[in-house]
Amino acid sequence: MKKIILILIGFGLLLSCDSQLDINRDPDDLTPDDLAFEVELPGSITGIAGVQGASWAIIGGIWSQMWSQSPGSSQYRVVDNYTLGTTDGISTTGWRNAYDALLDVRNIKRKALEAENWNYYLIATVLETYTFHMLTDWYGDIPYSEANNPLIFNPHFDSGQDIYDDLIVALDDALGRNLSASQGREPGTDDLIFGGNMDNWVKFANTLKLKIFLRQTEARPSVAQAGITALLNSGVSFLDVDAALTGFTDAPNISNPLYESDKRQLNTSLNLRASTTMHSYLTDNLDSRLALFYTTGNPVDQGDYNNPAGPNTFAVSILHPETPVYFISHEESLFMQAEARERYNIGASGAKALYDAAVLENFNKWSLDGTSYIAASAPYEYPSSGTFNDKLKAIITQKWIASYPGNGAESFFEWQRTGIPATSSVAQSDPAYVPGEFAVSLNGVLGTGFPQRLLYPTNETSRNLNAPAVVPITTPIWWNQ
Repeated sequence: MKKIILILIGFGLLLSCDSQLDINRDPDDLTPDDLAFEVELPGSITGIAGVQGASWAIIGGIWSQMWSQSPGSSQYRVVDNYTLGTTDGISTTGWRNAYDALLDVRNIKRKALEAENWNYYLIATVLETYTFHMLTDWYGDIPYSEANNPLIFNPHFDSGQDIYDDLIVALDDALGRNLSASQGREPGTDDLIFGGNMDNWVKFANTLKLKIFLRQTEARPSVAQAGITALLNSGVSFLDVDAALTGFTDAPNISNPLYESDKRQLNTSLNLRASTTMHSYLTDNLDSRLALFYTTGNPVDQGDYNNPAGPNTFAVSILHPETPVYFISHEESLFMQAEARERYNIGASGAKALYDAAVLENFNKWSLDGTSYIAASAPYEYPSSGTFNDKLKAIITQKWIASYPGNGAESFFEWQRTGIPATSSVAQSDPAYVPGEFAVSLNGVLGTGFPQRLLYPTNETSRNLNAPAVVPITTPIWWNQ
């Protein structure tokens, strides 16, 4: 369980913001039944944000080619050359911390069900779904139905497809509860995402359902179409605000987890350099976000960490300690809605407005005006008269850019699903290279291939008798086969 420092004032209970946002806390000694919802929920949220916004953000950002390992450094070479293994801390920490957070989340869900507190039940179900969705997208088959059960020491691994199906069932179950009849305490300041606004949690749940169905468009098209069609035709609301953890400050352990883990704890600002892939695309389109993503200098061709030019000539990633962790941003929600409407021709005439709003929303996050980029004949104009593939390319490309800096995992998964951006047939040093196309790492060990997943940690496979054999990093996740 996460340790939360409490400040008691009279009979009131306040949660210290500094302690809530500390992503490096030790477990405490309280039993699961001793923990009140308002004590356990903040630790659950910060635990999930810590893994999504640090370990997975770094791996996803390199594999979706926002960054490349800095020449002259070695911290992320195993990520950039595709040799990330079963004992590498950046990968195994994500697995361990995700399941640690899920222990708290499932405890909240269990107690909320017993108490008929449908507000906390919905919140816990959404957090549970979000985290397991990320885990199975990274690893495929994982402990799910028997996970986090203190009576089961060797939980079996559920298939990714079965997990996807059950996540939808779980969300529908939570959405079907009568929130107005919820018993007991109402969420408030302990809800670090929406401050107790349950309408936003309902939108978060609906948007998660949309995301899960969209991920299956290639592997299970009938399931995806049926699910998305039902969602859109039902008229449910999707996120129109960020589902995010905010309140970070520039101080140890309470800053943005990506900044904290990459910049502060490593005591260097030079590890992550601009990848030629994203840098060249932004440069080619005179995108004003370029100067806010990277310092001045040249980008690094993906994986070219042995470049003899030396590290001081290359552009560095710009990260900020106060940046929120976005679980699903407003613009991601809009991009997903635009794709869904175009893909299944349900209110497709509104897709352009959704796309335009998404692009503008991301520019706005950087205090920029993106209006000129989506105007007629502008670089990011929506191809209204084009084919569905033209429109999908525009949507996923802008979604890729909008995932900078902390949601590279999502853009990596979407690249796997859609093949967008395209893969280059030439090296990035070749004059024929097309800006923005993905390139195999120059030091990659997979020949012409790319990594497809993370590997099960040794700590899991050596201790869990039901753990399957480690699946090679080249094996696609089931929805990408």
